[in-house]
Amino acid sequence: METKTFADLGLSPKVQAAVTAAGYVNPTPIQAAAIPVVLTGRDVLGIAQTGTGKTASFVLPMIARLESGRARARMPRSLILAPTRELAAQVAQSFEKYGVNHKLQLALLIGGVSMDDQVKKLDRGVDVLIATPGRLLDHFGRGRIMLMGVEILVIDEADRMLDMGFIPDIEKICKLLPTRRQTLFFSATMPAEITRLVNQFLNDPVRIEVAKPATTAATITQRFVYCANGEDWAKREVLRDLIRNGNVKNAIIFCNRKRDVAVLHKSLAKHGFNAGALHGDMEQSARTETLDKFRNDEIMLLAASDVAARGLDIPDVSHIFNFDLPWAADDYVHRIGRTGRAGREGQSISLVSPDDLKFVKDIEKVTGETAVWLGDPPTEEDIAGAGKRRRGRGGRVASDKFSKPHRGSREARPSDTPRVNGVAPAPREAPARRETPARREAPLPEAANARDSAGPAQRAAEPRHRSGRPKPAERRPERERPRREEQPQPRFDEPRRAEPQRSATRAPTSDAWTDEPRAPRRGRPTERQPEARDTAKDQKAPPPRKTNERLGFEENVPAFMRKSSRPLKVPGRG
Repeated sequence: METKTFADLGLSPKVQAAVTAAGYVNPTPIQAAAIPVVLTGRDVLGIAQTGTGKTASFVLPMIARLESGRARARMPRSLILAPTRELAAQVAQSFEKYGVNHKLQLALLIGGVSMDDQVKKLDRGVDVLIATPGRLLDHFGRGRIMLMGVEILVIDEADRMLDMGFIPDIEKICKLLPTRRQTLFFSATMPAEITRLVNQFLNDPVRIEVAKPATTAATITQRFVYCANGEDWAKREVLRDLIRNGNVKNAIIFCNRKRDVAVLHKSLAKHGFNAGALHGDMEQSARTETLDKFRNDEIMLLAASDVAARGLDIPDVSHIFNFDLPWAADDYVHRIGRTGRAGREGQSISLVSPDDLKFVKDIEKVTGETAVWLGDPPTEEDIAGAGKRRRGRGGRVASDKFSKPHRGSREARPSDTPRVNGVAPAPREAPARRETPARREAPLPEAANARDSAGPAQRAAEPRHRSGRPKPAERRPERERPRREEQPQPRFDEPRRAEPQRSATRAPTSDAWTDEPRAPRRGRPTERQPEARDTAKDQKAPPPRKTNERLGFEENVPAFMRKSSRPLKVPGRG
């Protein structure tokens, strides 16, 4: 096959001059196949492994197509969607590098950056808009951007978009764009969901596939190290030995969890290594600063999560260490693709615990290569028992066969009981209930003894509480009150006693119903005069009540709430 140069791809002179200034002469296979098609304006579906130059395959022809025309305020001419902030920033750097001879306006919409600066760039008008889906929809919801002027749409790392849950956002954004546009779709793998998205939003695309999906570069040497212990501290010791003895220039160390990244970074710094950390919980300024230091060789080791696994172009990375094997085999391909880029040689070393052996089988299926082990490989028993071990308390790995039951567990077996000279100790009996001397010597009351000796008929005749229990005779009061049914009740055939008229503003006295106001008390109260008071009673006091007469409801109502009383009408009497 004849080797092509960038001059044979139909790029404009300004773009060719920028490529030559960057030091590139021959394009990669994906660039040689995609650039001529993109220049014609057709939709492209590009499938290639990571590190093959996919970014330049759409950046160079976009710059050539955007040479003519002018951007309007808040209406970008082209849109590039990236799954992570780092990948979006890397695409922006590519536009700045290859667009030095053009006056294209560029805007980067990512999280962790002030929105006011982004709005100012949108108001001036942009030719190239690079964004993450979340921040783009945020600006659109605030009315700060209009997407009806987009001519070219690029979706980069589409399979990573699927893994991060951005597919609904991608569908929403595509529906906001004009139907007559050019769409460039790039992905390393083609799951079923990505295929559905391609069929929905691409119009008769040209499929460009330069390598088998999810394959690793031939320049990468892959090795696996079996850690029989499986504990994190043991794996960190193995990792430090590999770094010291492996002629490592610089390396990226991948972990599955953000907290493991922080622990590993702290451990490496404690043992004197020049290391940095990169994960999703860091501020954007700290993430950018760490990446710049790693590119400039100011940091030798970079402990990172899968944020750094996709699309980051760090030219010369000598080693990739997988401290944790990824849960998805495709992520393994993207991780080790950070080394061996642009024809350079690289090495990948993965630490494998007993629980991770099942992931090795998946990786072998995806890459089509058999795992090569450094040191002692796992035995057949270890491979057969992969995934059957479980983690106990405190992170210790324990199997069901050797795990001991809890001290108070009912599952304790006789074999778990300690023996002395081969003889098991006699089972301990439950201690007898202790009785205090007062409890033993205190005699029972006579009534209780009589009740215990009485029959059922006599017990039924005893007085009982409301709960049904017998009422002890010794606790009964000496003088019993008459029961409610024995108290005299008012008769309905008798006329009810009429109450005297009272003023609503005066409260009744405590000993008599009277309308006479009391004399105001001034100073020290004087002695009562029963003779004068009794005279006033004889004049207007009602007749005395009976001792056991039951008061009606109206007489229990306070005076300020009581209405003027009226004589009760009895049926049968006029």
